[in-house]
Amino acid sequence: MQNITTNAFRLKPGEDLKAGIQKMVAEKQIKAGWISTCVGSLTNFNIRFANQPGGSADSGYFEIVSLTGTVSLNGSHIHISVSDSTGKTIGGHLMDGCKVYTTAEIVILSSNQYEFKREKDGTTPWEELQVEEK
Repeated sequence: MQNITTNAFRLKPGEDLKAGIQKMVAEKQIKAGWISTCVGSLTNFNIRFANQPGGSADSGYFEIVSLTGTVSLNGSHIHISVSDSTGKTIGGHLMDGCKVYTTAEIVILSSNQYEFKREKDGTTPWEELQVEEK
């Protein structure tokens, strides 16, 4: 029987967004989770664009307009979009270095029916999501 668990938490000013999410995943021993929602703001962002080797960073004041992805003790894959004071929006792969400005209110849902893993499977050069049903 599938059991969905809700994990709601808040990161405070100065905390790293990615590290805070990973800390919650570790504390709650999440093996198959997904980000349901997140609202908040950042003073710094560090994101990696598609097919690029490194990240792109900036500082200022940014609203988190989207945060989505799969999370697991076995590896996570999270994308973020942020907007500046003019509404210009930028997005990509969440990296370390995204510092919370005022808050980041996050809800992660998880299931005990699955286990998410990241492994190379030959379809791409990267470790991709592998879903195991328990």
